[in-house]
Amino acid sequence: MKHCVFAFVVAGLGCALSASAQRQHILMDANWKFHLATPVTLNNSVSVTDWKWEPALATDGPTLADPALSATDAPWTSVTPGTDVFHGRVGYAMFRTTLPENAVPGRVLHFASVDDNATVYLNGTEVAKNSGWNNPFDVPLDGAWHTTGKNVVAVLVENNDGPGGIAGDVEFGNAPHAAGVGPISPNADVRTWRTVHLPHDFVVEGKFTPTADTSHGSLPGGQGWYRKTFFLPASDKGKSLWLDFDGVYRNSKVYLNGKSIGLHECGYTPFHYSISAEANYGGKNTLVVSADARTSEGWWYEGGGIYRHVWLNVTNPVHVAPWGHYVYSTLPEPGPKGAPSAEVSVKTTTVNDSDAARTVQIVTRVEDAAGHVVGTRTTRASLASGHDGDLTQTIQVAHPHLWSLEDPYLYRVVTSINANGRTLDSVATNLGIRTIRFDANNGFFLNGKSVKLKGTCNHQDFAGVGVAMPDSLLYWRIKKLKEMGSNAYRMSHNPPTSELLDACDKLGMLVMDENRHLGDTENGKAPLDTPYADLSNLGSMIRRDRNHPSIIMWSMCNEETIQDTPQAARIFTAMMAEVHKWDRTRPITCAMNAGYGSPVGITSVEDLQGINYNPGAYDGFHKAHPTMPLFGSETASTVSTRGVYSWDKFTTGTSTFTGVPAEGFVSAYDVNATAWAETAENSWPQQADRPFVAGGFAWTGFDYKGEPTPFGWPDINSNFGIMDECGFPKDAYYYYQSWWLDKPIVHVFPHWNWPGKEGQKIPVWVYSNAATVDLIVNGTSMGVKTMPRNGHVEWSVPYAPGTVTAIGYDAHNKMIGTDHVSTTGAPEAIRLTTDGKPALTANGEDLAMVEVDVLDAQGNIVPTADNRIVFEVSGAGHVTGVGNGDPSDHDPDKADYRDAFNGKCMVIVGAGEVPGRIKLIATSPGLKAASMTFESTRNTTPTMP
Repeated sequence: MKHCVFAFVVAGLGCALSASAQRQHILMDANWKFHLATPVTLNNSVSVTDWKWEPALATDGPTLADPALSATDAPWTSVTPGTDVFHGRVGYAMFRTTLPENAVPGRVLHFASVDDNATVYLNGTEVAKNSGWNNPFDVPLDGAWHTTGKNVVAVLVENNDGPGGIAGDVEFGNAPHAAGVGPISPNADVRTWRTVHLPHDFVVEGKFTPTADTSHGSLPGGQGWYRKTFFLPASDKGKSLWLDFDGVYRNSKVYLNGKSIGLHECGYTPFHYSISAEANYGGKNTLVVSADARTSEGWWYEGGGIYRHVWLNVTNPVHVAPWGHYVYSTLPEPGPKGAPSAEVSVKTTTVNDSDAARTVQIVTRVEDAAGHVVGTRTTRASLASGHDGDLTQTIQVAHPHLWSLEDPYLYRVVTSINANGRTLDSVATNLGIRTIRFDANNGFFLNGKSVKLKGTCNHQDFAGVGVAMPDSLLYWRIKKLKEMGSNAYRMSHNPPTSELLDACDKLGMLVMDENRHLGDTENGKAPLDTPYADLSNLGSMIRRDRNHPSIIMWSMCNEETIQDTPQAARIFTAMMAEVHKWDRTRPITCAMNAGYGSPVGITSVEDLQGINYNPGAYDGFHKAHPTMPLFGSETASTVSTRGVYSWDKFTTGTSTFTGVPAEGFVSAYDVNATAWAETAENSWPQQADRPFVAGGFAWTGFDYKGEPTPFGWPDINSNFGIMDECGFPKDAYYYYQSWWLDKPIVHVFPHWNWPGKEGQKIPVWVYSNAATVDLIVNGTSMGVKTMPRNGHVEWSVPYAPGTVTAIGYDAHNKMIGTDHVSTTGAPEAIRLTTDGKPALTANGEDLAMVEVDVLDAQGNIVPTADNRIVFEVSGAGHVTGVGNGDPSDHDPDKADYRDAFNGKCMVIVGAGEVPGRIKLIATSPGLKAASMTFESTRNTTPTMP
């Protein structure tokens, strides 16, 4: 498999249907009522303090939870909550107690903290699992409660490090909101709840605090309730209806008309629930979602709430199943004369929810980008009542137009289910035809051409919105990365929203799609005994995403502590089998920071080796594993702060950095990296100069909340980004531009505002792909220097106010480009610019990213300006959020003001749901105001009011 050609047609499920089709795909994002839950106070509450415990194994849960087990059957020891029973031991312990009588339904056990992970049993039945430590959680007990006799609770606690046990208080009582009452009830009073529009992140609305988890951005989690009322016509009765949730963070509980319809613990994977039986037809329906972000899955900012789209699907009882349209193709790898004919295979999973067998025609056509039909196939099929079935059709596409980075051409596959002369259901899927190949000696090939992966890793949050990124922002971010020269995107470390993959398909960006958890666990990292019987979350990622041409590999996990063990290899093998159930067109890999090459670990079973950092391992690995393709799954991790140029050194941990630690800033020069990482200039050449390394993914394209490296508080976001959290380029952006793009680049820095440093020598750097660079300071040349490949040039220049100009020349001494920095005057005015978007869509979600610059009287950006800017939006829009890229700014993301940081900040303008004109005005005391106008046009996407 190491040298196979993975060639296929791929796509993303769409909603464009033929005029006669019955399927409705309705966006449910508007008009939700939201309430941030206060900490639950149990009724009839009593403290549970009398526990017994003993050491245990991971497999001891059912045995030691048996209520018939006597305290004399094992060496049980009395213990109270808050006691460390592990004393540094890594492993398990079982805790048991008998609860007092309680005749009132809605019984709940509330744990303030269990360190690290807990499995809870009642009367021998497993009733809950909780992942993570120092997070409160509630355990409903009614399902296993004995109304007569004793009720025995047992808690199997896993400790991964340090102290452990039942670390906080335990309360037993009755929930104030039993099933069918409280927020769940269709008749609940929600007049004090506010209206929100999805996607929505309630955690980003909180207040930054040093007592919150700094790795998660110093924003407290919480629990949110969402309610939406909608009407279904009587004519929908007898049809098949289901709800698609693309992502709820996390531990979501969904209720329809007061009844539970599902629980979904993972915050990153999509899920859907049938509502055909629970729905009210010809009347009101109340949908309620609880999102509990008090526990975590990762170690970065994860947000909370319904942060991705929700869709209602209404179809004929005979229909294509959710994620049931799989399109792939085979074709020889194209040569110099282009692509020969491609065989397109379309696998359709059809469901018959009716009460009778049906004979239907499955009609599939392939359309080119202009809508011309280039191939069709019709097949008869018999469908038994209450069953589903798979049907594969093949269609030849002669001389296909290939999907590529430069020309991301998309066909469309439309499959209809027809019977008695009418269309029962129809789905349409965008598709791209291309081949991919990873070669152990020569790297990655797209359509037979060698392509070096110039990638970035990225988390899914952004300034002003948190993790709730609307579609337009996803596209905006991919465009920013492509402008830098990037051609690949790693979904770190979780499946993305499907609209992000759509953006990569349409704009031409390769993707490393990544699963969140190794095996069946919600832990941040998988312990040795992690089960893998239920891999449904992984399966949902593959089934939903497999049709996207941008995806070139499946990643199963990231930096697992057990990655070099036989246990990890067994789990990984099971995960590969799950992937192969749904897709065999891409290699399977993971990101490893150690243990690569182990003869018993993950390396021994995966298709493609990803190495995080440690470029010094590339040569040795390739020599030891000459048939294994290799890439840098995570590279660089330069830390820098936009616009900060400091020469002061400081030490934190075992590493020395340059910057301003009191402010939480590291210098923007490419000189700072942690002990486990490299600077950009020490990282990229290691991949660029080795043909057998397919390329890599730099950590990260954008700054993100959480992981405030190398500081903790006061920083609340990372310094890893090549761009800051607003998408403003740091200087390293131009390093990558110089070596990732084929157009001339010249960039000189730092700025030239250094009052009080007259005569002192300033390091002046130039990033460029020119052959030579001349530096002119106030009309005098500082000397011409030769630009090293994949490097930079620099001079030490005595400071004097004026202008510094860099001029780049090619090998024939012809000027290819120039750049300059000048000493500016005092702040005088505000300038507003955006990406030239002509209009917004009145869908309640569309955004305009507006750059706000502070200028001097000559129109130059003042690089040290920190003026507070106030924003006013009138008309058919609103301020969605603000940011400035300052990693230690604790002002809220949801506000109508922001301080400029080194001359810049950002305001995000959002469209409402009614078309009209939107006017933005930016003001600041002592500065000339600025304004900008947008037009908001009618939305054409079907939506539920």
